[in-house]
Amino acid sequence: PLEAEEFLPAIPRKLEEDFSQGIHQQCCLSPVWDTAWAAMALVESGMDPKSAALMKSSEWLLSKQVSQTYGDWSVKNKNGKPGGWSFEFDNEDYPDVDDTIEVLTLLHSQGLEDPQRKEAFEKGFSWLMSMQSKNGGWAAFDVDNTMQWLNSLPFSDHGACLDPPTPDITARVLEFLALIDYEKQDPALQRALQFLLKEQKTNGAWEGRWGVNYLYGTWCALQALGALGEGQEAIEKAVAWLESVQNQDGGWGESCAGYLEERYVPLGKSVPSQTAWAVMGLLSVRGPEHASTQRGLEYLMRTQNQDGSWEESAYTGTGFPGHFYIRYHGYRHYFPLMALGKFKALVS
Repeated sequence: PLEAEEFLPAIPRKLEEDFSQGIHQQCCLSPVWDTAWAAMALVESGMDPKSAALMKSSEWLLSKQVSQTYGDWSVKNKNGKPGGWSFEFDNEDYPDVDDTIEVLTLLHSQGLEDPQRKEAFEKGFSWLMSMQSKNGGWAAFDVDNTMQWLNSLPFSDHGACLDPPTPDITARVLEFLALIDYEKQDPALQRALQFLLKEQKTNGAWEGRWGVNYLYGTWCALQALGALGEGQEAIEKAVAWLESVQNQDGGWGESCAGYLEERYVPLGKSVPSQTAWAVMGLLSVRGPEHASTQRGLEYLMRTQNQDGSWEESAYTGTGFPGHFYIRYHGYRHYFPLMALGKFKALVS
């Protein structure tokens, strides 16, 4: 058994001092997630993927690959072998699909000529594909974890005992498969595509499990469908929905309250990260000349600070829907940068 003293050195790393409100503890750290996204934002903006700085980032990420440990995911995934990445500095038992996708995307952009990098990529990809659930979707940490009655047990105060497949993660897998030219008629891809299309809401949006909320899910879905060249009817509905919820200033902003009300709830103001998601979704299926896209880009450029940053106080990351939300301090920087970079690449 582990002794409490073993965990004490980790506590100071998660303490934040805010002298106006005292000291509080961070829920978690997200170095793998942030590093992979920040690096890809730079790549999308035109930075050489093989530059010294980005190669240094990927070398660090490679050092964090879970390549030996059969964690909790292996209880139901009997055939998969380790190879994924986790969210935190060290979490061998819980690699997740979302982080693994983004790290693999960065590695792919840098080329796989080096045998060690190629091996790491192949191990990660093999683990990723082994995590597909029977219904065609992907969850974050587990396979076929769909026994909904468990969320009704009295001790399940967050209603989050499960890790079922979700449209946002499934869409991110599909987008990655399109990126690497995976066989479009492969049964795994087709089952995932059908899962994603079935998850679309009647208003044209998709719910986001790991980001707030319908803006996040719809962004992920549109990028997948745009990359695959599939689901035109679903795309039309999603674009119309995004246009309908755009703010007068050109941006987008969504409240966490939508998880409780089970509908889109406007935040009352535009948010850089959520605006970037909407813009990237539209860019992937409508291109750079689309009117709503142009207005969103103008909002991002208009609200950028002189030092290149953006201001954002909203919580746009989702821990447990309806209960626990996360403010990723990097979101307000790397997602707008990525959106502007994608636009630049399309127009040039």
